[in-house]
Amino acid sequence: MRDIPVNLGGYKLTVVEPPAPKMREDANGAQVPVTDKDGATQFTISLFAKLRVKPGEWAPKGEEIKVTLATDPGPDFGEDARVELLDARVSPYQIESAGRVNAGLAWRAMGIKHAAAPAPRPSGDK
Repeated sequence: MRDIPVNLGGYKLTVVEPPAPKMREDANGAQVPVTDKDGATQFTISLFAKLRVKPGEWAPKGEEIKVTLATDPGPDFGEDARVELLDARVSPYQIESAGRVNAGLAWRAMGIKHAAAPAPRPSGDK
């Protein structure tokens, strides 16, 4: 299975590494941009994903994920920005190399947007 839709609405996503063009090493050892089948440059962003909990609840440990973006997100997504993924998808992978097996999840999204500000908490008038 590939490109499984993912709903991350219950998570806070914080930028750890701002978006940058995705690069790979060519046959000559030079770094070249990664493009999709239509020739559009792909981008990567690293996010810290942490479960959103109610006040007083314990939040389990979060995880850093690296996401490939299909579009240029623009310059407004610096470190510590809260974001949402647009059309988030995940694909499991397994790579065997030199007798070792690497497995994990490859994250993709069409793009990102700034997350809506959290609603203010009601004041406790007594």
